[in-house]
Order: sequence, then C-alpha cells, then structure tokens
Amino acid sequence: MLNSGLDKQELLRIVEAVANEKSIDKEIVIGSMETAIQKAALTKFGNDNNIEVLIDRESGDIKIQKVLEIVEKVEDTAKEISLIEAKKTSSKTESLKIGDRIFEELPQIDFGRIAAQSAKQVISSRVREAEKDRQYEDFIDKQGQILSGIIKRLEYGNVIVDLGKAEGVIKKDELIPREILKTGDRVKAYCYEVKKELKGHQIFLSRAHPQFLAKLFFQEVPEIYEGTIEIKSVARDPGSRAKICVSSQDSSIDPVGACVGMRGSRVQTIVNELHGEKIDIIKWTEDLPTLISESLSPAEIQRVLIDQDNKRIDIILTEENLSKAIGRRGQNVRLASKLTNYEIDILTDKEDSERRQTEFKERTDTLVKNLEVDETLGQLLVSEGLPSIEDISQSTPEDIAKIDAIDEETAKELIDRSKETLIKQKEAISEKLKELGVEEAMINLKGMTQGMLVILGQKNIKKLIDFADLSSDELIGGFDEVKGKKIRIEGYLEEFSLSRKEADELIMAAREIAFK
Repeated sequence: MLNSGLDKQELLRIVEAVANEKSIDKEIVIGSMETAIQKAALTKFGNDNNIEVLIDRESGDIKIQKVLEIVEKVEDTAKEISLIEAKKTSSKTESLKIGDRIFEELPQIDFGRIAAQSAKQVISSRVREAEKDRQYEDFIDKQGQILSGIIKRLEYGNVIVDLGKAEGVIKKDELIPREILKTGDRVKAYCYEVKKELKGHQIFLSRAHPQFLAKLFFQEVPEIYEGTIEIKSVARDPGSRAKICVSSQDSSIDPVGACVGMRGSRVQTIVNELHGEKIDIIKWTEDLPTLISESLSPAEIQRVLIDQDNKRIDIILTEENLSKAIGRRGQNVRLASKLTNYEIDILTDKEDSERRQTEFKERTDTLVKNLEVDETLGQLLVSEGLPSIEDISQSTPEDIAKIDAIDEETAKELIDRSKETLIKQKEAISEKLKELGVEEAMINLKGMTQGMLVILGQKNIKKLIDFADLSSDELIGGFDEVKGKKIRIEGYLEEFSLSRKEADELIMAAREIAFK
C-alpha cells in the first residue's frame, strides 16, 4: 500500500479503492495512513518527539510537523519550548502565549523497505478493525432475524456460512439432528447473537432455536407479518416435533387455519425447511385448563388442577389416554410444559384417587397421634376442612361445633390440645436448632419457620450468608435443561409448598441483611 515511490495521486487512488472495497469510510483509511506515516517519522526523527501527520484530502499533500508546547520552564526539549524561543521561530509572535502550540515542518521521508512494511501493517490493521466495526453495525440490527447464506466450510461439526459481507457460524448443537449439510448449499438460519470481540466479531446462527420456527411462520403467513395473528409461544424438539401457540386479533380469522394454509401449503413449506419436523398449531386461549388440554392433544383430559404460585399443573386422565399425553419418550408433555411455561405432572384417575386417599390418611394419622383422638373424629375433622393442627388452633369453638357430632365442649378441648401440641413442637424444634448450630440471624429472618430452619440446618445451611447465596429453584425445586433434556431439581423446602414469589422474598430479605 505504501512504498518509497508513492505519489500524491496514487495515494488518493489507494484510499478510494480500499474504502470502496471494504465498504468503510474514506476518512478511516486516510487516518490509518496518517498513523502509519507518523510511526515511520518517529522512527526517523526520534520517538521522543511529538509528531503530527496531515494528508490533504483534496490534493494528497503530506505534511509532517513537529509539535512543541509553549511553557514557562522547559523540561523536555523534544516536546516543549519557551515563549522567547517560540517568538524567534514563529511568525505569529504577538499572539503567542503560554499553553499554545507551535509547529515545525519536517522534511518528507523516503520509506525504506522496513518502514514501508511497518506502515502497511498499521494501515491493514486499522482497516481490518474498521471493517469489523462496520460488519458488527450491519449485523447487530439483524439479530433476531432469519439470515440466508452459502455454506463455506465445515469445521469440527460446526457450519461456517458466507453471509456476503461477513461469516456466520452454526454450532453443532444448533443444527437440526440428522440433517446433512454440504459445502456450497444455501441455508437459512436464525441469528440469535452477534458478539463484539477483540479477536473478531462473531455471528451465531441456529436452525434448532424455537424462534427459527416462529420466524419461518412470520415469513410464510401474511397475517402474522401484518400483526393480525400473534405467536404466543413456541416449543421445539428439533427435527422431531414442535408446538406453536397462536391467537388472532380479528375474531373473523381462524389463526390455526391461516397458519396451515390452503390444503396445508403454508405449514408444509415450513415442514420441508425443517426436514419433516411435525408441527402442532394450537389456538391460544386465556382459559388455562383449555389451553393445557389442547397442548396435550390428542389425549383427552378429565381434570386439570392448577397451582398458580408454583407454576405447576396436575393432569388427571384415564389409563387409555396416559401414553397419548406423555408421548414418545415424554415428548408430548415436555413440549406442552415448555409451551405453557408450567411444570406438568400427569396422573391417571386411579393414581389421583390413591394420592388423595394417602394424603387423607396421613393427615388423619397426624391428628390422631398429636391430639389423642380416635380415627373416626380425625377423619371427620380432615373431611370438614380442618386437616392440620394449625387449622384447628386458629378456629373458634363455634366454628368447630358446627360439625355434626362435635359439641362446643369437645371443640374447646380440641383447640386447647392443638395449641399445647404446637407449643411442645416449637420447644422441640428450638432445641433441635441449638443442636444443629443454626445461626441466630437465620432464626430471626422474617418469613422463616422453625420447620424450614430444621430442614436447612440438616442440609448444612446454618448461616444467613449461605442461605442468601441460594436461588429460588434450590428452595422450591424446578427444572434445568441439560443437552436438550429437562432435569428435575429437588428443592430444600419443597414440602412447605412455598410459591416462587415467597421463595424470592425470603432470599432477598437474607441478602439485604447478609450483604449490607
């Protein structure tokens, strides 16, 4: 780019050619040349000097100047000059003052082989940086869109895609399983991230991302593009099956029919792009039980039990519908869970009945043991909505006496026994907490019960700072996705039926104190 015989016009032609070729600002190229010439000038005239280089944008003239600052006392002769000396060398003697700068023009330099090579490296480096910045600005706006390109090469299972002005990468785990892509093939992929890094900007693409499916529908269905139909959620098992939930802003338009198209033409185009991936299109509704039932199609649901606080749903169905609801390798229920953002447990009507009977017996046994009542009375209390000692202790004699076969005197005795039991339990738990060595700050944490403290102490979570480091999933349980599979995480305090909001509030309260 630079050599000893470089003339003015050639310089400008190079600038123009590089700027056009790399699609970058001409000013950036000229700036890089100025830097390169400055570096060469410092090598020739001394690195201690303050040298500026200016290239005339019209003529191509190169001006090399030594810059000196006017100071009262000169400490660095290479960069400073006194006011008296400055007036001797400058024509603007009257206007000069302390703090001003004067310029001494230096002779033009002849680039030797080494200097020319060094200058080329500087220019190339600056141009590459500018090109990367331009690419980043071009593609950051395309994040969240489908991009199309030609497969350039395959590297260790990853696919490098030529996007025209840049390269994108589809990592091995972002490909549709079992699909075969070859060099030279045109491929579509979803741009889920554009990273700006020192070693080069990276454009990450995916064909397995749920939003790839959503954007394909966006392209194929005009009603979605226009905003008449809205995609509510998407769940995918790439290469196998997918579920997409859609709603219509216009009651006269069937969102499912619009997405399917005439004789299935619209959805078939998408299925072909995804190499035969089956797609279930579900009409969205605010009625959660109906939405869940549709999501688990073709299974027929009997009952839906919803726990809003913990985002959990129990599905009750017949034995014949069990395999349909679960699907092959649990695929149907897994996709329905992702689609609705609820943890789904599937039970047969027989299993549900057994579970309720077990719960009933456990609650009855607890009352019989702690309140010293017979089994018949214990069963009666549970069936009448007083399943726990706490519930009985907080009731009035009048309320309990409304139950058939229980008089007011018996009701008072039950309340007294329940209160005594709770006091004894509290004392026993306090003693247990001392044995475990649970920190006082943990015991005093608002919202924390003694039962919770015992469980946490047994799990070696005895200090407030240890509790503050936990996540809500560690407290109430949840799911983590490992290699595309949902893994159940058991929560320390799962048995206490805390909502996610309550768990978060406990943790935040602990953090406010511990990290104060």
